[in-house]
Parts: sequence; structure tokens; C-alpha cells
Amino acid sequence: MFKSIADVTDGLLKQQYLSSNDISTVLFLAERLGKPVLAEGPAGVGKTELAKAWAAAAGRELIRLQCYEGLDETKALYEWEYAKQMLYTQLLRDKLQSLLTDSQTLAQAADKLASEEDVFFSERFLLPRPLLKAIVADKPVTLLIDEVDRTDPEFEAFLLEVLSDFQVSVPEIGTLRARHMPLVLLTSNNTRELSEALKRRCVYLFIDYPTAEAELRVVRLKVPDLAPALAKQAVDLVQRLRRLDLKKSPSVSETIDWAKALVMLNAQHLDKETLDTTLTLLLKHEADVQRARAALDDSRPASRRRPSPGPDSGDIFDGNIRPLKRI
Repeated sequence: MFKSIADVTDGLLKQQYLSSNDISTVLFLAERLGKPVLAEGPAGVGKTELAKAWAAAAGRELIRLQCYEGLDETKALYEWEYAKQMLYTQLLRDKLQSLLTDSQTLAQAADKLASEEDVFFSERFLLPRPLLKAIVADKPVTLLIDEVDRTDPEFEAFLLEVLSDFQVSVPEIGTLRARHMPLVLLTSNNTRELSEALKRRCVYLFIDYPTAEAELRVVRLKVPDLAPALAKQAVDLVQRLRRLDLKKSPSVSETIDWAKALVMLNAQHLDKETLDTTLTLLLKHEADVQRARAALDDSRPASRRRPSPGPDSGDIFDGNIRPLKRI
């Protein structure tokens, strides 16, 4: 258990996750209160990475449930292996016959068979899925329920019972309770509004795009080989792109990928040609790429501009990007 908020921050930093005071406070309180964390925000701002870093910092195994449309409790909780149960029955048929041979009445045979039913109705026939794995784990774990907003409201309602009591009823066995209280983090990209009932059971956390200063620290941490001046140029460009009217703004993970690409290109400075040819590392929709390229053209001298493919998107470049140097 973390001793303080600063302890949380230091633990996450050791896992190369730069935490804000808000994030560290929420994680600290969630652990002390025994409540799940619901982290909402745009895709790619580090919500899933937070769960991984939290688990590693706490010294716990990470169990991940990746949510999607149509996910139901049999895929999230457990499946009963009827085929395996039938195979056991067939293999033990001779043993059953000898067990029942001395029975004088049908009631005696039923009683003897009932005394052995644990052989046929036990956890050996359970195929645990992520939720059940977290509940029956022998050691404390961290449970990540990723992109819960992609599920149906019915599955969300099912989660309420599991997250409230951390127990589940299996008809063939009975109620299975958590042996150790897991740390739980749910993520949402806001593709739909989650219920108030779910939010009420969680400690809420909103993670937005970072400031330029915070994003620069992330890039310097994740891509230490990138020249400091170039790292600042790259982050400034990404921050400007996010101010455009894009279908999907560049995520922090895409900023990191682009920074790594610049290292692979042996770049010392950004030039407009390199920006033009590497924009698809940051932007994943053609309309967004065209809008950014139009903004790039608008920042160039009139004699070097090409015909604009779209409406004026504003000047996102300062005109001082120097030629790319390669080693």
C-alpha cells in the first residue's frame, strides 16, 4: 500500500509514467477507500498506461479485460466447461459403478453419489475470464477494465454488482468472494455516457491532453535520444495541431511515436518536407492530413506554395523551422 501521494508519484515515475498531483491523489484515495477508479478522457492520453504503471508500482499482476460491443458476462467472467465435465464422467464411469454396487436402495445410491459431487462440480471445470481471475487470484492484483464505454448498458449494469461486492455467484459451485481486494481501473474514451450508478461507485478521474510543458517532459522521458531543441519543436507542433478543427487530434502516444521516428531519421531540426511526409504518424484521417498540409502551405512563401486542397485552416507553423540535417 502506498504511504502517501508523493509515494504514488515516485512509484509511477519509476515505471516511466509522469503523474500529475490530481492523478496521484485519486490513486492514493482509491486504494485507501477500496474503490475502483474511473478514468475518462480522449483516446491516447495514457489511461491504459496508467493502469500498467499502477500495477507495476504496486508490485501486482495486471489482469486486463478489453471491452467491446457485444461483450457479455460469459466472456468477461467465466465459462463452465461442460465438455470437460462429461469427459471426467466417462473416465470415472467404472469407479462410479463400483461405488454404487453395495447400495441397497435408490436413496442410498443417491446419497453416495451426492457425497462425491464435488468431483464433478468444482472449480476444475471453470474456465476463468478476467473478472473471475481477479476475484479468485491468490495474490493481490490490479484489474484493468479497458474502454468500458464500448460495452452495452446491460453489461455495465452487470459490472455494478461485481464492483460493489467483488464476488460472483456460480450456480454449480456457489458464491466466490475475492480473496484479496484488487485495485481496479476502468477507462472510457467518452464514446457514450456512462451511468450515474457506475460513476457513483468509482473515484472519478479525467485525463486530458497534457500541456506543452508536461508533454515535453513525457517526450524527453520516453525518447531520451531526441535532441532537446527538436523535442521542443515537435511538441510545439503537436500542440498547434490540436488547436485545429480535426476529426482526431494527435494523442500523446502518437507524439511519442513521431519523436521516435525523428530519432530514426537522425533529425537535428524539422524542415517542412519532413513534416509533410511524416504527418501520418500524427494524423490518422486523410481529411485531417489535408487540413494540416494546407496550414503548412499557408505558412510558406507564396512562391513555394502548392494549390491548397482545402479551406484555410490557419497558420500553425512559425516559419522558422530549419532544414533537416542527417548524419
